[in-house]
Amino acid sequence: MTIYALSSGPGISGIAVVRISGSDSSKVLKLLTKNELPTPRVATLRKINNINTSELIDEGLILWFPGPQSYTGEDMVEIHIHGGKAVVEALLNTLSNIKECRLADPGEFTKLAFQNSKINLLKAESIADLISAETEIQRLQAAKMMKGKSSEKFNELREKLLKILSFVEVKIDFPDEDLPEENLKKIKEDSSNVLNEIKKILNDQKVGEIIREGFKIAIVGPTNAGKSSLLNNLSNREVAIVSEIAGTTRDVVETHLNINGYPVIISDTAGIRDSKDEIEKKGIRLSLKKAENADLKLVVVDAKNIDLSGFLNDLLKKDAILVINKSDLLKEKLDTEISKFNHVLISLKDNLNIDKLISKIKKHLENKFISEEDILITRERHRQHLIKCVEHLKHFSDKNDKKDFDKAAEDLRLATRQLGMIVGKVDVEEILGSIFNDFCIGK
Repeated sequence: MTIYALSSGPGISGIAVVRISGSDSSKVLKLLTKNELPTPRVATLRKINNINTSELIDEGLILWFPGPQSYTGEDMVEIHIHGGKAVVEALLNTLSNIKECRLADPGEFTKLAFQNSKINLLKAESIADLISAETEIQRLQAAKMMKGKSSEKFNELREKLLKILSFVEVKIDFPDEDLPEENLKKIKEDSSNVLNEIKKILNDQKVGEIIREGFKIAIVGPTNAGKSSLLNNLSNREVAIVSEIAGTTRDVVETHLNINGYPVIISDTAGIRDSKDEIEKKGIRLSLKKAENADLKLVVVDAKNIDLSGFLNDLLKKDAILVINKSDLLKEKLDTEISKFNHVLISLKDNLNIDKLISKIKKHLENKFISEEDILITRERHRQHLIKCVEHLKHFSDKNDKKDFDKAAEDLRLATRQLGMIVGKVDVEEILGSIFNDFCIGK
């Protein structure tokens, strides 16, 4: 089967790029150009025609990549045409009339590259991250992942486990022969070293995932304190409804921001109070859950009515800034107990001290994004495989100490499999769909 898709972004543009990949790519190219194949990997100007009517669609550049020296590892074509909507649709329509030629699924070109051993799973995921990067730090992280140091590290750890497994299997195959003491010692030391290395990688404060997904800030607090107004102010646009009526926000409203190059997701949550309204109660539960999962909480309160008892006191214990709004109405100094919290006095009405609040937010961002490590976990999938690998290695260590080599070997195989699944060294069909469906069509 041969696949095709628009690989450049949709919409009007100077040029558009249509990719074709598969065993019939050369045949398709000849049908479109009514000409012989161009020199491989040399941009060649050709007329592109409707295959049924021979009517001219456009004149553009053709790039012919015979497999396996192509992105997908198959015969592949790139057609560069003018980026008008009608031109692109005409080309895609004529391709749809070719037998054994179909529109590509999301991420299918990159999936083929993986299946044809052109790239591993980490490289595939970093390509997706590079395409979707919105800030400089996200681009830098995706580029770092593409260099392959993480892949090299996980492959290196996997090779170490396979070597240990070979020692253990010798004992299983020859049960009557005692393993030399130095071999037993090496098995223990090497498996312990791998375990410690993985634990160190896991102890990363989730920096890689935060960079990829965005630093989560939850705006929480009682009703009518100015939470939605704060969100609108920070995002410089009205993304939330602002009303004098308490309990206006019933759901979580999110906006994505770029603060000093850092990706940030700010959530405005329902005001927390005792309520009999079932819908509002559900919104309040969502608010508390959002606050619990946030990297930073902005606890917004009304300067005229500050009550930090109960849930507010709990929210302020960790990763929080107390935002005291309506400070223009404050007639006296803050209570000393309140001023002990990491706080800032603001007035959204007078646009007062918003810059101080943003400075505090930036400090939290800078501290959270500090990482000198080259080996990064950028997805929950990687983290879960590493956690399972640690569990199997702990079981291996226990059984190895008891010299229960048969069962120990199985734990070691399972640990090795978990590392293999990160880079795609084992049968990973069950996870391929979820990974490549996140890609755009044409990639």
